[in-house]
Amino acid sequence: MAPTNRTHEERRAGAAEVLSRFRAGDVDVERAFASMEARRGALGSFAVDFVMGELWTRAQLSPRDRSLVVIAFLVTMGSEEELTQHAAIGLNHGLTRDEVDEILLTVAVYAGWPPVMAASRVVESVYCKIDGVERQPAKRPADRRTDEERRADAGAVLHTMSGGATDVDPAVVRNAQVGRLGDIGELGYDWCFGEVWPRAELSRRDRSLVVVAVLAYLAKEPELALHVAAALQHGATREELREVMVTLVIYGGFPRAVDGRRVVEATFAKLDARAG
Repeated sequence: MAPTNRTHEERRAGAAEVLSRFRAGDVDVERAFASMEARRGALGSFAVDFVMGELWTRAQLSPRDRSLVVIAFLVTMGSEEELTQHAAIGLNHGLTRDEVDEILLTVAVYAGWPPVMAASRVVESVYCKIDGVERQPAKRPADRRTDEERRADAGAVLHTMSGGATDVDPAVVRNAQVGRLGDIGELGYDWCFGEVWPRAELSRRDRSLVVVAVLAYLAKEPELALHVAAALQHGATREELREVMVTLVIYGGFPRAVDGRRVVEATFAKLDARAG
């Protein structure tokens, strides 16, 4: 774990490195810190020392991966001003524009369209500012897929997520889901698992981290438990999943982070008991 007994000077030095990385080196760090404290008082002090000097210096998630989950949090909560900053920060940390766009698509599945449509306009404005243009070029639409293609892919996705526990016949899995959830199950199988999850614009691991972040912020505990287990199947580590909850302390508050951590640990314990 990151050290928790650092001096104030050490935390401030770490924050300086983080802010310089946030802005790709284009910042007078001391002046920026002084401005934050003058305008925000103690809130500004802790934004420097705690948010940047403690959280963003932790090694349990790479800067790129922490940006991935922070963007997911901000889109879910509808925080457009903060998203303006973190969309650019994510690019500075190595996320591609396609990956940022795909984060938004994934959030739309798990948190709904309205906040994501607003977020897409924010992100587009960030791209335009970076490029010095008024409008972005046309994007490539989603592939047009047959029912057979998407249902086969959905079966494969769910088989992996479950660690091989689902039937290998996609029709059996789909019928079971539709039997439980009706039209919602049909939409979930054909579109969520058959269209969105197979997309290559995000790795399965990255998409799992985004989904875990969204569900933790929304405090959807049963769904979070399922997707924590799925994230492990997709290559995320236990340390990374715990760190998503640490990041949630800042971007969603301690109560959500505590509840999310309980779900994560309970899921790990259940998996360990099953393996044992």
